[in-house]
Amino acid sequence: MMRISQLAERSGVPATTLRFYESAGLLPSGRTPAGYRTYDESALDRLAFIGAAKHLGLPLEEIGELLGVWAAGACADVKADLRPRIAARLEEARRRTAELSGLTATLHAAMEHLDALPDRTGPCDPDCDFLAERDERWRSEPVACSLNGDGLRERTVQWREAIHGALRTPAPDGVRLTLPADRAQAIAALASAEQRCCPFFDFRLHFDGPRLHLDVRAPAESADLLAELFGPAA
Repeated sequence: MMRISQLAERSGVPATTLRFYESAGLLPSGRTPAGYRTYDESALDRLAFIGAAKHLGLPLEEIGELLGVWAAGACADVKADLRPRIAARLEEARRRTAELSGLTATLHAAMEHLDALPDRTGPCDPDCDFLAERDERWRSEPVACSLNGDGLRERTVQWREAIHGALRTPAPDGVRLTLPADRAQAIAALASAEQRCCPFFDFRLHFDGPRLHLDVRAPAESADLLAELFGPAA
């Protein structure tokens, strides 16, 4: 039998954490006649299981449920119980990655906009436009692309691969493409690159659980270009 200090030393888990695990129902302990906590060797395996589950991002409530299955001793039951929990965390991680990819693209665009502003010696005024969103600027941009030849063909192939199988629906001034959210990183990178060469395109990414909605807008005179690159709305 081990005292709490011995278990902390052998497991590398601080005694304060061990007490917390006990209060949360994750780590049972015995008591000596004097009231000191005692643990058997199985506590080390239990702590290793808790540590592995925490590493996967499982909350303590779910770890407690898993421990009940694990303690029953059927490995197949642990596997069956654990798989949907990991799948849920994987989906959440994908969603967060997609959101971060969209934010990264937005920040890149903001940085490029900031760098393009002139250095003015006078006080800031609305013309500085440091943090203003570029919601409507695409409308007044010239309908021209700085890519040509191989560069244009390569970009077209990249878009067609990225949006393959997308559901297309009409959207104001453009089209909405609905795709799996795990494509967001590639979509965001392409959208950022596309705005650098074709600033008359406007892109907005919206996340809806496992789905990503990409709204592409463009001036009316570029409707043919929009349909050629992103396909017509259904």
